Amino acid sequence: MSTSPPPAPERLRLDTKFFFGIGSAAESIALYSVSAFAMFYYNQVLGLPAELAGLAISASLVLDGISDPLVGSLSDRTRSRLGRRHPWMLAAPIPIGLSLIAIFNPPAELGQWALFAWFAISVTLMRQFMTFFHTPHLALGGELSRDYLERSRVMSWNNFFTWAGAAGTAFFALSFVFKATPEYPRGLLNPEPYGPFAWGLAVVAVVILFASGWFTRDQIPRLPKAAENLPPFSPFEFFGDIAKVMRNLNYVWLLVAFFFLSLMIGLRTGLNLYINTFYWELTSEQLRWFILGSASGYIAGFVFAARMHRAFDKRLTMIVWATVYSVGPALPNILGQLGVIGPQTPGLLGVLIAFSVVGFAAASILSITVMSALADVADENELKFGLRQEGVLYATRSLAAKVDQAIGALLAGMVLLWISFPTKAVPGEVPDAVVQNLALWDGALAAIPGLIAAAFYARYGITRAKYEATKAQIAARRAAAGEAVTPPPPVVVEIEGVVDIDAAPGPGKA
Repeated sequence: MSTSPPPAPERLRLDTKFFFGIGSAAESIALYSVSAFAMFYYNQVLGLPAELAGLAISASLVLDGISDPLVGSLSDRTRSRLGRRHPWMLAAPIPIGLSLIAIFNPPAELGQWALFAWFAISVTLMRQFMTFFHTPHLALGGELSRDYLERSRVMSWNNFFTWAGAAGTAFFALSFVFKATPEYPRGLLNPEPYGPFAWGLAVVAVVILFASGWFTRDQIPRLPKAAENLPPFSPFEFFGDIAKVMRNLNYVWLLVAFFFLSLMIGLRTGLNLYINTFYWELTSEQLRWFILGSASGYIAGFVFAARMHRAFDKRLTMIVWATVYSVGPALPNILGQLGVIGPQTPGLLGVLIAFSVVGFAAASILSITVMSALADVADENELKFGLRQEGVLYATRSLAAKVDQAIGALLAGMVLLWISFPTKAVPGEVPDAVVQNLALWDGALAAIPGLIAAAFYARYGITRAKYEATKAQIAARRAAAGEAVTPPPPVVVEIEGVVDIDAAPGPGKA
């Protein structure tokens, strides 16, 4: 059983949530640069066949996904003066930066298979190193608070900075890095900026990752610690940890739902630049303005997610927004295939951005809800097994996501092969039948696994009332064992119901 210091106050300090959240900005800078640009770079710029580029990304995701639960179990069992999570978070940044640089700086004149090997190995290393930060970081977010709604606020910060890292990367890249030139009217097809772009991203990511780990160290004394009688990591203990989390049906439903959702995300991510460049015929400068849609959507999630959990509970929130997330982004492609809109439609960019607001808002609210729900599952497991398993819970969820995103990335590459999409294509010169098939796969067909996910989210059974009952039982058990119970919450000043600042000293800052 994990030994626990006094549980978290009802509301955390603003700086704690901020510095926890910015770690996700760096994660998304690194991961988004690969998911959004690497396949396009290797296929359309360097000439690697799409199926090989997709296979390289898929292999990296599968190997990375396998390591997630291992790192989660190791993190749960780590004993150090820096606690369970921070040793991993502080060791990972520099290897992450170096491997990110390698991805976009392959040696010149590599043959097809050597180029494939470089891409596969470098992207696999980057994802492996990111796991050493990402899994403990998510587990840290799950254990910062034991309050039903405060967990949603913590994950709102995490989700907002996940968006900020990806959106900031996209806007900067499309505005200043991949600018149109006389030789390359579509700046993304210019090979020269990719190498310096990766160096800049690596430096920024390393600095932010260190900051997230360093400035959340003051929380270490009040976080759960590995119990002295907890056995050390071993294959037997690892599979025992996995068995415990998989015996929780609420977790299983979340896992299966996220599996299908990630299939949709992986397919759409792999086809995103293709659909915008070759179907809608947008330029790099136009693509950068999608930041307006993503900003609006993720701000909506940041502001409203916890309020929705208070009004409707997390289960209904997941069902509704998984459905919206599946259907909303598919609608422009469906309308395009029906002839309602097309590349020559006046104000097309504004129409696409408006649809993107809906999609990004749905993604934001759904992500916050699921991440908050996982922390509630951790309480159920503590009550049942006497063990805090945030590391394994979040990591096993990441395993399912990455395996399925691997399938999605591989499927994206195979789709491009099936529809005979040309390598080094020229916008406006791709056959109409090919781009129509591209729109079908990125639109209606990609929505199907998302709708299946919504059906599985409907099976999740932790209501707020059940959570409060679990919380009370855990508190009673701790009180009977002589452990401290939750202190009265600190005085909080609330700004618009979302941003909060402690007016009294918080833990570790008397």
